[in-house]
Amino acid sequence: MKKRLSIICLSVILCISAAACGNKTSSASKSSTENSKEEKESSINLKDGTYSGDFDTDSSMFRINESLKGKCSIKVENGKATAHIILNSKNIEKLFLGKAEDAKKDGATLIEPTIDKVKYEDGTTDEVYGFDVPLKEIDKEFNLAIIGTKGKWYDHKVKVSNVNPQ
Repeated sequence: MKKRLSIICLSVILCISAAACGNKTSSASKSSTENSKEEKESSINLKDGTYSGDFDTDSSMFRINESLKGKCSIKVENGKATAHIILNSKNIEKLFLGKAEDAKKDGATLIEPTIDKVKYEDGTTDEVYGFDVPLKEIDKEFNLAIIGTKGKWYDHKVKVSNVNPQ
């Protein structure tokens, strides 16, 4: 009985060790099977086309332009979705899909702004920044870091939901 228990414990330890070693590979050395799995996990289940959706944030300072009533546009091409968000000003200069600590690292892929024109209910117009944010999921919060004119990165949680064809 003790021998059987020892063999079971040893088997469990070997399985855990093998799994831990398997996770230490770099993303560059992933097999094509693993990369395909990641692409499937990050695909949006929408047909190619243009949609609108609600863009919610955890901050009153980082939000969609008031003229758009919380809505963003979503473009899907080849199963990959991008949300175009238009902000209230040009005070937020760049975004990063992930956490602020990772945005500061060398080689981080930052999302650069576009210049968008908005028209308010009173007829006035303004030029503000917009951003094309890659979407991996709908109806689930994700991390989006921002950097403003003061040069400091901030972490935010955002979510795109209520997606409908335009």
